[in-house]
Amino acid sequence: MKVYLATDHAGFELKEQIKKYLLSSNYDIEDCGAFSFQKGDDYPDFIGLAAQKVSENQDSKGIVFGKSGAGEEIVANKFNNLSAVLVFS
Repeated sequence: MKVYLATDHAGFELKEQIKKYLLSSNYDIEDCGAFSFQKGDDYPDFIGLAAQKVSENQDSKGIVFGKSGAGEEIVANKFNNLSAVLVFS
């Protein structure tokens, strides 16, 4: 199963940790960004790309990270064939 990851600066460190874990567990990962910590980046650019890819590949999953998660969830839910939920731990 393909797993798409995406975040902006707010979730960058967590995304990198989760990516390491998933790769060590032999998941097929595609990182949709951000690729470096940049305080001024904008989450829709990255979240939209991951959501589009999940929408086109229904056997895949996506994990997106952000500060509050609300905006990320809204962006992802604009794409067909998927439902994004906001999860806190």
